[in-house]
Amino acid sequence: MPTALIIGASRGIGFEFVRQYRAGGWRVLATARDDAGARRLAALGATALDLDVASGASIAAVIPAIADERLDLALYVAGITSRGGARTAPTETEFDRVMHTNVLGAMQLIPVVAPRVAAAKGKFVFISSGMGSIGDASSSHGWLYRVSKAAVNMAVRAAAFDYPEAIMTLMNPGWVKTDLGGSGATLAVGDSVSAMREVIGKLTTKDSGTMVGYDERRWPW
Repeated sequence: MPTALIIGASRGIGFEFVRQYRAGGWRVLATARDDAGARRLAALGATALDLDVASGASIAAVIPAIADERLDLALYVAGITSRGGARTAPTETEFDRVMHTNVLGAMQLIPVVAPRVAAAKGKFVFISSGMGSIGDASSSHGWLYRVSKAAVNMAVRAAAFDYPEAIMTLMNPGWVKTDLGGSGATLAVGDSVSAMREVIGKLTTKDSGTMVGYDERRWPW
């Protein structure tokens, strides 16, 4: 039975990944920040782990739970948004909140999780966004969010060189109807996740360090 670790799984895209992989017969380890989220994950048959990616202490505390795992797949789904544009400067508090969750959490977890993925010659996929593509930028909407996703794109691309036995890929899920994407989004969460799972299944070593869309589009940096 293949094993997946899904980081940021208590709602939205992460929760749907848990549901679909469990339905597909996978053993799933899934993280949540609170007891209510953990209970929802356990109800799907996942092993729930307590983790706040914005807390170094929380990350250190989860290491023993995965220390002996060989992960066929790890997904970093945790993320928060920020909607202001470049006419308004972000506050220090907002900057720290977004960058800690979207960037620092990923960078602190890579040295913890990637060796377990490499041991299984597996895949480590990070949910990014087309809004993090510098080459595709067309406005300042979501200014801070864009910067955070561009930063995590670079973090993953650079880290891929250190873990050649793992396929480390960024993925754009599309504009999805979640708390983050909003009700005006064009994709149902189930459709996005189903499409991403199909793309994930096709990933090869040539995809490591790149950003791929749910629709298999290759995104420019």
